[in-house]
Amino acid sequence: MRVPTSGWLIRTSLALAIGSAPLFAQLTGFSKEDLIKYTADVPYERFDDGRPKVPEKYIEALKNSSSEMVWGPLRQAGFTNQWSGDWQLIHPEMKLVGRVFTAQYMPLRPDVDDVIEADAKAKGLASRNQRVIDMLQPGDVLVVDMFGKIEQGTFVGDNLAAAVYAATGNGFVINGSVRDLDGIYPQGFPAYVKGFHVSAIGNVMLTGVNVPIRIGDTTVMPGDIVIGDREGLTFIPAKIASDVATASKMTELHDVWTKEKFATGKYRSSDLYPRPSDPALIKEFETWRDAELKKIGMEPPAPRNP
Repeated sequence: MRVPTSGWLIRTSLALAIGSAPLFAQLTGFSKEDLIKYTADVPYERFDDGRPKVPEKYIEALKNSSSEMVWGPLRQAGFTNQWSGDWQLIHPEMKLVGRVFTAQYMPLRPDVDDVIEADAKAKGLASRNQRVIDMLQPGDVLVVDMFGKIEQGTFVGDNLAAAVYAATGNGFVINGSVRDLDGIYPQGFPAYVKGFHVSAIGNVMLTGVNVPIRIGDTTVMPGDIVIGDREGLTFIPAKIASDVATASKMTELHDVWTKEKFATGKYRSSDLYPRPSDPALIKEFETWRDAELKKIGMEPPAPRNP
């Protein structure tokens, strides 16, 4: 009998303890069917692993977004726990945007880990961190819950960081640490970590791949869109990615136009912010904004009622 996915980790750990090997797949990751079940209201096509594949146009639209630009639309949609701060940033001048691929680690428990690793070996899979890296696809952002572990919580050093970047063309998020920072930094991609340490990864076990994970005060799902800026990380559920991307782009264009107008020295703050007071300026802004939206294949908003 198949154990329901809800409470999957507790049920699976108990099953392993009594030798129920058929449930092992629940410990290492959601099946494709599970991922579809828990993201059933997402209208997009899927990766082979079942993750939602948010269209590139929305990811592109989010590349200039900030934490503030997406905070409001997320809250309006009922998602109030999507931001996580207090990170150490490698290349803080770079934004991090992409589709989430998750991995979950826990403190080592030998009896459970022996079963996990024996099964992985039988399937010809690599070691704890490398088999995660081997699953990555272009555009992914690897998000790892290493429960904040610093010493022996080093998910990658410079060589495996290069492997992540080669597989995804993107950075990563490690709720843990990395090593070999002098070798990682010159590779030139954004990364968010809790710290750095000279030790190798150890005293941990891989308990989930593409499962829901906790990052700070957020619950992160495989297929979410993550945005990283200097302030922190925001995780956007795939089902509202288009709405958030559109709202964020509107805010971005408003900010660009407004700052350019302020830079002329001709306007007081109340003339332009939060919205122009002069009808001629409103029309100028809306004409410019709609032209910019059309350039990137996004529909302008419906005209406001007078």
